[in-house]
Amino acid sequence: MVYNVCLNYLHNTQDAEEATQDVFVRIHGSLNSYCQKATLKTWIYRIAVNHCFDRVKANKAQKRFAQIQSLFGIGKNEITPVDFNHPGVKLEDQEAVSEIMKAIHALPENQKTALILKSVEGLSQKEIAAVMEIGEKAAESLLSRAKVNLKRMLNDKEGNVF
Repeated sequence: MVYNVCLNYLHNTQDAEEATQDVFVRIHGSLNSYCQKATLKTWIYRIAVNHCFDRVKANKAQKRFAQIQSLFGIGKNEITPVDFNHPGVKLEDQEAVSEIMKAIHALPENQKTALILKSVEGLSQKEIAAVMEIGEKAAESLLSRAKVNLKRMLNDKEGNVF
């Protein structure tokens, strides 16, 4: 469960494995602060999602720094495109899934999180609301907007997936 969340955010098996380990270290260190306001499952999801947000932000900052360095001829521009390689996706479907995942990751963070938790992880709206610490109606609204935006992005692309 944690590994899948990490893989959906980080798109790299090594990064997802490392993040999964980090999440379990955080869980172990925080067990005494678990107050049972949410289920253990949603509490763990929240830790995993927040950890992935932190890693994505750190990666973006590193990429920006590398771009600035390359502008001034310092270092090498080592920015690589997202390579989506998920073990649960058949080889022939990876290109289509990769396009969909790129579109999902272009969504605003809160819409992206709600959509991944619903569509990929199979959580209910109630569980999504608990993980994101929002109301159920807010979760429903985020999912609705995410679906509309995703459909628009995929239809706007040339040679769209659908």
